[in-house]
Amino acid sequence: MSVAEPRRIVLFRHAKADWPQVSDHERPLAERGRMDAAVAGRKLADSDITLDLALCSTAIRTRETWKLAVHELAHRPKTVYEERVYEASPGELIAVLNETPDDSQNVVLIGHNPGVQGLAEILAGSAEGDARERMSRRGFPAAAFAVLSFTGSWKSLEPGVATLLDYWAPSE
Repeated sequence: MSVAEPRRIVLFRHAKADWPQVSDHERPLAERGRMDAAVAGRKLADSDITLDLALCSTAIRTRETWKLAVHELAHRPKTVYEERVYEASPGELIAVLNETPDDSQNVVLIGHNPGVQGLAEILAGSAEGDARERMSRRGFPAAAFAVLSFTGSWKSLEPGVATLLDYWAPSE
């Protein structure tokens, strides 16, 4: 694959988590979260993006979200559970994405707020249609995702280089 071909990044926030008496890292999905994760997976499937790689936080709620969402996809990408995605800042997430091999064209990152929303906002130097307005209006609730595109190597990913192509969030 050429670095001149557009790459896609799907920034996916974990679905709604429960609040049992466990550490934050060990929090599971709530019942609503399990439903929303599957719906988000179907919406991703409808986008016709063939994902090559999934970078998923090691937290239980992100792992459960991805397991339910990926089940809806026609093609199951390689999944890497990455400790650095848990509680990461936008800059830390960019550093993780900069290490992505250039043979991966389309990547989904399953993580947490405020990092995922912040990353979507700072990467998007431009937007198509009303995607930015919808994301600004809704914020980045649980199970939301943004689809961005940029051209170049993963090492060249930095603030402002991407176009926000789409944004989706579950109904309230």
